[in-house]
Amino acid sequence: MMILLTVLAYFAILFGISHLTSRRADNNTFYRANRRAPWYMVAFGMVGASISGVTFVSVPGMVLTSQMTYLQMCLGFIVGYLAIAFVLLPLYYRLNLTTIYSYLGQRLGERSYLTGACFFLLSKMTGAAVRFYVVCIILQQFVFDPVGIPFLVNVLLMVALIWLYTRRGGIGTLVFTDTFQTVCLFTALIMIIFTVISDLHFTVGEAIDAIAASPMSRIFVFDDWMLPHHFWKQFLSGAFIAIVMTGLDQDMMQKNLTCKSLRDAQKDMCSYGMAFVPANLLFLALGVLLTMVLGTGLKGDAMLPAYIQNNSHSQLLMMLFTIGIVAASFSSADSALTSLTTSYCVDISRQAGNERLRKQTHIAMCLFFVLFILLFRALNSTSLINAIYTIASYTYGPLLGLFTFGLFTRRQPHDALVPLICIASPLLCYALDTATQHLWDYHFGYELLMLNGLLTFTGLWLSSLKKK
Repeated sequence: MMILLTVLAYFAILFGISHLTSRRADNNTFYRANRRAPWYMVAFGMVGASISGVTFVSVPGMVLTSQMTYLQMCLGFIVGYLAIAFVLLPLYYRLNLTTIYSYLGQRLGERSYLTGACFFLLSKMTGAAVRFYVVCIILQQFVFDPVGIPFLVNVLLMVALIWLYTRRGGIGTLVFTDTFQTVCLFTALIMIIFTVISDLHFTVGEAIDAIAASPMSRIFVFDDWMLPHHFWKQFLSGAFIAIVMTGLDQDMMQKNLTCKSLRDAQKDMCSYGMAFVPANLLFLALGVLLTMVLGTGLKGDAMLPAYIQNNSHSQLLMMLFTIGIVAASFSSADSALTSLTTSYCVDISRQAGNERLRKQTHIAMCLFFVLFILLFRALNSTSLINAIYTIASYTYGPLLGLFTFGLFTRRQPHDALVPLICIASPLLCYALDTATQHLWDYHFGYELLMLNGLLTFTGLWLSSLKKK
C-alpha cells in the first residue's frame, strides 16, 4: 500500500506540473516549447532521461561481469557529446529544424529522408520499450502481483498515465517534468547508497576505500584486444553511441532544440555530457557495495531488487527504490512518445500543423508502445543494458551512415537505392557476427554500431555520383 501511495503522490506532482505548463499549449509548444526553455533545466533533465530505469537496475549489476569497465564507454560519451555540440547542433540551428531528419531530405533526397525517419521510429520505439519494461516488471512484482492484477493491465495503466500528462504540453511540459524526475532519481540513489554503507558499518571514507580496493573496481582494460571490454573498443563505441543515440536521435535533440539559441544548446550539451561519468560512477559504486552485502551469486539485474526486498529497512528502501525507478523510467518514456509523435507528424505525414492528427498519433504511439513492451517481455533473455546497446547497433547504424555521408562528402547517392542499402547493412552485420563467432569464436560487441555505419556509408558511396 505504501508503494502505491508513493506512486500516486509522485504522479499527482507530475500532473500539477503538466497543468501549469500546458495551459496555453499549441503545436509549437508540443514540438519545440516555443524555443524558450532554459538551457540548464534542459541539461539537468536530460541526465535523468538518459539514465532511465535500465541504468538504475542493470548498471550496478554490471560489476559482476565487467567490473567498472563501463566507465570506459562513458568517457567515450564525452567525445561524442562534444562532436554533437560543435558539429551537429550548429547545423540543426542554422537550418531551423523541428525534426533532425528533414536535413536528410534537403541534403540526400526524399527517400533518404523517409528512411532516416522510419529507422528512428523503429529504434526509439524498441529502445524505449526495453527501458520502460523495467518499471513495469518492478511494479508488477511489488504492487500488482500481490493484488492479482495482470501484467497487461499494469502496462496499459502506466502508459495511460504518460499520455495524460504529455498530451497537451508535449516537450514544453517535459522540460519541467524531467527536472523534477531527475531530482527524485538522484535523491533516491544517494539515499540507497548511504543505507548500504550503514548496513556495512562503514563511514563514507571507509566505503570509498573499500570500493577502491575491490577487484570489481577495475576500470581500464588494455591487455587483450580480443576482450569485449578492451579500452579502445569501449571508448570508440561510446563516442559513436553518444553521437547516434543523442545527436542523431530526435528524442534527445528535440529537447536541445527547445533552447533559446545555439550557444545555450551547446552549453546544455557540454554540461550534460560531463555529468554522465560521475552519475554512472555512483551506480557502479553502488554495485560494488551490494556485492559486499549479497555476494556474487545473483544475476546482475536481480542484485539491487534482491537487496531492497530482503533488507531490514525494507519499507523505506522500497519507497526510495520505487521513486528512483519510476522517475528514471518515466523521464525517458514520456519524451520518447513525444518525439515519436513529432517525427510521425512532421516527417511521415507532413502535417505538423494538424492538431487533431497530432493527438490521434500520440494515442496510436502509446498503443504501439504497449505492444512492444509485451513483445519484449516474451522474447528477452539478456541483460537489459546490453539489450539496448545491441538493438541500437543494428537500428542506429544506418542513421550514422546517412548523416556521416551527408556531412562529410559532396556526393549525391542514388536516392531510390537508399532504403535497400539501409536495410541490407544491419542484415550483413548480423551475418558477419554469426560467421565470426562460428569461425574464430569472436563476438562483436558495441563496435558493431561502427561496422554497421561503415557498411551503410560504403553502400551510399558506391551508389553515388559526385555532386555538382
